[in-house]
Amino acid sequence: MTGGLLLAIDVGNTSIAIGVYSGKERLATYRIATDQDNLADEYAMLVTGLLRTSNIEASAVAAAVLSSTVPPLVQTFEAVCRRYFGVTPLVIGTGVKTGVRVRYDNPREVGPDRILHAVAALDKYKPPLIIVDLGTALVFDAVSREGDYLGGAIAPGIGIASQALFSRAAMLHRVSLQRPAIEGSIGRNTVHSMQSGIFFGYAEMVAGMVRRFKEDVGQDATVIGTGGYAEGIAQESRVIDFIEPDLNLDGLRIVHELNQEARP
Repeated sequence: MTGGLLLAIDVGNTSIAIGVYSGKERLATYRIATDQDNLADEYAMLVTGLLRTSNIEASAVAAAVLSSTVPPLVQTFEAVCRRYFGVTPLVIGTGVKTGVRVRYDNPREVGPDRILHAVAALDKYKPPLIIVDLGTALVFDAVSREGDYLGGAIAPGIGIASQALFSRAAMLHRVSLQRPAIEGSIGRNTVHSMQSGIFFGYAEMVAGMVRRFKEDVGQDATVIGTGGYAEGIAQESRVIDFIEPDLNLDGLRIVHELNQEARP
């Protein structure tokens, strides 16, 4: 891409992050809900409409890069890019240069979002690194002192775990997933009890897992939080050094640049 804008699309299980870049500068960021039933034309209306709110015309897009943890939507967004922006997106997957060595037993099993987080984190911070993604799943990833992606740990995300609690326990009703308005951690009504268990429980899980990861990669590891619940949990767990809400998009931009440079 010698000129024009880069459209970066990261399709997650719950939401889709969209970024528009001019060089290294992100001009706009959007998030929409993931719906596997939406057609390419429906997603195109959403995306082009959002771009227009930032005075960005589809014709200004010169390239696109796409990552998806929802396989059926890869073809959908490829169609969006070709039909409405006139570009063929670089799809993150096997054979795409990332600049990061993956030490997983089977590198094909690693979700593209996890590698993108490592790529973006390494661009800003000195390894070793621990990346905590508080999204649909709670994912911990480790990057060695040499800059290699080592692997990590995966647990149900706050939303998933809470939904299971609400749906399986007849006497427990849905509550907002936030820090309870109490002193200490003992809830004295059902709402505060559930909020305490969910919010403080996940904060303690994050703190404990970060402690364990530091034993493996080094006590000086920088801990980076990302994902929808990162801000609140970071304040409570007190082990996250930096919040980077758009690691996925920045990773897409970096990987796109690497693969442009790799072209003959």
